[in-house]
Amino acid sequence: MRHVAVIGSGPAGYYTAEACQKVFGDQVRVDIIDRLPVPFGLIRTGVAPDHQSIKGVSRRYEAVALTDNVRFVGNVTLGKDVSIDELRELYDAVVLATGAPHDRKLEIPGAELPGVVGSAAFVGWYNGHPDYANLNPPLDGPAVVIGNGNVALDVARVLAKAEDELEASDVVAHALDSLHGSKVHSITLLGRRGPHQIAMTPKELGELGELGHATPVVDPHDFPPVEDDAVLDPGQRKSIGHLRRYAQGMPDKPIRIVFDFFAMPVAIEGDGKVERVIVERTALGFDGSAHGTGETYAVPASLVVSCIGYRTPPIEGVPYDDKAGRFANLDGRVLPGLYAVGWARRGPTGTIGTNRPDGFAIAEKIAEDIGEGAGKPGRPGLDALLGERGVDPVTFREWQKIDAAEIAAARIGAPREKFVSVDAMLGATKS
Repeated sequence: MRHVAVIGSGPAGYYTAEACQKVFGDQVRVDIIDRLPVPFGLIRTGVAPDHQSIKGVSRRYEAVALTDNVRFVGNVTLGKDVSIDELRELYDAVVLATGAPHDRKLEIPGAELPGVVGSAAFVGWYNGHPDYANLNPPLDGPAVVIGNGNVALDVARVLAKAEDELEASDVVAHALDSLHGSKVHSITLLGRRGPHQIAMTPKELGELGELGHATPVVDPHDFPPVEDDAVLDPGQRKSIGHLRRYAQGMPDKPIRIVFDFFAMPVAIEGDGKVERVIVERTALGFDGSAHGTGETYAVPASLVVSCIGYRTPPIEGVPYDDKAGRFANLDGRVLPGLYAVGWARRGPTGTIGTNRPDGFAIAEKIAEDIGEGAGKPGRPGLDALLGERGVDPVTFREWQKIDAAEIAAARIGAPREKFVSVDAMLGATKS
């Protein structure tokens, strides 16, 4: 029997568990360990609340979780309740599937001012992550969103949607109340480079043109000649098509979503809180990189959301690539018996689906390395250790009680009302 521990219950974790089942059949036991009492990671707290179809992939993970040889071990914190070294003693393989939940730091003067938040915190706030439930972002004036990727689009779209447009989403009540009273009538998306260099996908970009109360605004002078679009891949070309359409002029609506290209934030200013972002105009070099031109201007803001990327938090005793913001690894191998998968392995790139082949590749490497297994204690050993320490893990069946309680508490039209504290989640398991 092989014993595998997976740290993290998001897409990378469950795809790895599924892959181990395919590779080893019933000769494997997989424990998926998570510090929260609820599974699914990014699906629950990262995917935008108005993108319910994407969240449907969790049904696949549930099918894996309910099999006999995969177990969810929730409410167990790595480093506090159990260490990596202890897990490596207990299991034939330990897989780090922790994702990249921390924001990449915005390193400009004024980034520490109240009103500057990272996208992980802001997205976590409206998605009900317990770490960010008390964020209370200022929504009393203009907003600036730094970044030209899908996360920046999600942030802008949620800020711009009217209450009725969020009814069918699982945005949590405290965020919905704040958004309902929002005075954000201008949202500026700052991008260091131009339209051809965006990392926005067509579906997400197209949604901005369908908002009931917001208008996307694009300067037609920011585009290269239209014939240059031919060299782009089809998806990128479709995205640029949306931007070109917006540049032709859209109906006026109460909220403006302004795409400010060739714009590099160099400082954030204000008297005790954010009041403006100082931006330097950029130009593209021959290699496609952006450089400052020396021309600066100010963009008013009471809220700044930085969407410039994510990092995997380091773990004591695990080799770490500080420059890349992920665990140091060679094709997923970190140390003997220790592996990394998903964003923890490759950094914050790719889609949810990218994690599936990644999980299968790691399962194959585990098979090469551990053979029939080394007779380690695995699951019973972990249970004994946690029992000695008074740690009571949450099982998948208990998560299903939390799930049922959230669905029962949903407002009309919404799929659920998430618990936003660990205590509330644990309370629901006792019902």
